Amino acid sequence: MKITETLLKGCFIIEPTRFKDHRGVFFESFHKAIFQKETGIAVNFVQDNQSVSNKGVIRGLHFQEGAFAQAKLVRVIQGKVMDVVVDIRKNSPTYGTSFAIELSAKNNKQLFIPRGMAHGFSSLENNTIFTYKCDNYYHKNSENGIVYNDAFLNIDWKITENQIIISEKDKKLQTFAEYTQKTV
Repeated sequence: MKITETLLKGCFIIEPTRFKDHRGVFFESFHKAIFQKETGIAVNFVQDNQSVSNKGVIRGLHFQEGAFAQAKLVRVIQGKVMDVVVDIRKNSPTYGTSFAIELSAKNNKQLFIPRGMAHGFSSLENNTIFTYKCDNYYHKNSENGIVYNDAFLNIDWKITENQIIISEKDKKLQTFAEYTQKTV
């Protein structure tokens, strides 16, 4: 298992070691002890979520605040996404910086997202199955988000504007500037 920190402190790419033979492929998708040794982060996942999305779907940018903030380990079981993380930790040197990575069933890469990050993804293929482990339970009153097309963040979702499928709720999320003003 190869674990590499991204430009966002505490956010890691995890690449499993794949074993392939005439039967197919096997890999260990997560190993708590190795993860903790390599990152220094002790994590205890308590909830698994899964979504199925068609090409063009954008989900995000979402996060939970306060006592219900969540760290996540995300991956694609089928299909392909552009996965995006934005650092919203006020005291972080990369505050307001985004990181994007393609996650797919073919590359088997995963992304560990620490608490204090906004997260979203765009589905680049039909019937994409996206899973995420969370270290805290979902709490409706703690959910928040930043609009996907925020001008300051200028995220390239790798899909064209006319392909975008997004919920009404996500279309109405605040901008990064609005979020920043509320948290000053």
